[in-house]
This record gives sequence, structure tokens and C-alpha cells, in this order.
Amino acid sequence: MVLRQIKSDDAEIVYRALGEGSPVILLHPFPANHEFWLPVAEALSTRYRLILPDMRGHGDSDVGDGPATVEKHAADIARVMDHAEIGRAPLVGVSIGGYALFEFWRRHRGRVAALALCNTKAPADSGEARAGRLQAANDVMERGTEPFFQSMIPRLLGKTTREARPDLVEGALRMMRKMSPQDVAQVQRGMATRPDSVDTLKTINVPTLLVTGDEDILTGVNEAELMRQHISGSQLRVIPKAGHYSPWEQPEEAGKLLRQFLERLLETK
Repeated sequence: MVLRQIKSDDAEIVYRALGEGSPVILLHPFPANHEFWLPVAEALSTRYRLILPDMRGHGDSDVGDGPATVEKHAADIARVMDHAEIGRAPLVGVSIGGYALFEFWRRHRGRVAALALCNTKAPADSGEARAGRLQAANDVMERGTEPFFQSMIPRLLGKTTREARPDLVEGALRMMRKMSPQDVAQVQRGMATRPDSVDTLKTINVPTLLVTGDEDILTGVNEAELMRQHISGSQLRVIPKAGHYSPWEQPEEAGKLLRQFLERLLETK
């Protein structure tokens, strides 16, 4: 796995590249990092060149100045693709990765060959959700990150995973703990300001795969179904025994779905 570091405006962004073949960009959820994708990468890296960024404020990437907005994330993705000499590629995003891809589509749709939107949603935060994010941002600055991370585990990981796979719970916490209080606060503040993307869905005209977990209590089947209804020709798949972190929780199933989707793209080229 090759490690790269680039400058994107006010932040150093780190990404990893592994495998060979057609490029695919994989964006992790909050508050994880590129390691989220490593279990899935085994199914894909034999045929694809995988680009795994640590999104701004996550993992080894800086958060920069002020809130980490979707506009900043989209600019970071474009710079990573430039640095990796990728003009156009399929992009896969989980949760905040999906939020970033809606913005990336609005700004750089010519660079998007296909989309896989996993455990994410198109609507902006409600007033209540926005207030909750801003409160969480203040709390981590006062109390540190650990109470926040512990509170997120039952929301991010499905019941099956929490009961049967303590190793995956610990692995998720390990990823989270790479984020500082400042990182968590500025990423939360950025997510709180993201625009509504429901109207954007109707403009998406590339092959699109929608994935969620049957135990995802944050976005789940209802949000995936909303996207399916608005994105022409999109297909929806539900991963059993998985929550909001479905590719982390069920990497074999997620890897199989992504590989099938990507192979169909190659066949239709």
C-alpha cells in the first residue's frame, strides 16, 4: 500500500493507493478513516486500483481552519484524483462520504463514472439534528472525545455486530480515536451546514448503486429508498446483519456487491 500526502488549500490530506487496474475512489464514514475499507479492499484490489483517502479531519488528514464543509471535502477529493492522475472514476462513499459525493457531483460531475452511495442520505439535517451536532461539537471540546465515541457505537454498529463481533467494535473505536476533539468538532460543524441534496438526486445520470444495512438506525432502508426513487436506474441492496457501518461489519457481502457493480461497469464500457 502506497502512502501519499498532498496539500489541499489549508489542510494536508493523506491517501493510500493499493491494487492495480481501473481506479476506484473509496470514501469512509465519520468518525473513521481509510482503514474502514481495508477488509473490503481484499475483494477489490486484485482487479482495481483503490484510492483510499483519509477525509479532512479524519485519520492522518488535517482538519484545516474552520468547519470541514462538504465544499472542502469535494475540493479535497478533486485534488486527490489530480494527484493520483485520475480523470474520471467510480466513487464510493459511506455516510459523510456520501454527503461529500453529492457536492462533488454538483461541482465535478464530468469526473464521476459511477456512484455507490452507502449508508447515507440526501436530506439536510433537521433543525433538531443540526442542534445536536453543534452541541456534540461543543461537548467534545469540553469533555474530550471518548464519551462521544462510546455513545456513537450503538448508533453506528448494528446489534448483531455489537453482540457477536467485539473485535469490530474495538476496531471502530481504534479508528475513531485518531480524531482529536478539534477534528470531531469541526467535522460535525461542517456536516451541520451541508445543503439539502434531494433535488441533486434527480440530476444523477451515471450508474448508481445504493447500499444500506438492515440494522442501520441512522439512515437505513427508508433513506436508501428515497434515493432510489429519485435516481433514475439506480439499484438498491440491503446488507443483512449490518448497521450504519455495513461495509466494515459485513465486508464479504459489501465487497461482493461492489465487485459485481464495478464489473458490470467494465462490461458496458
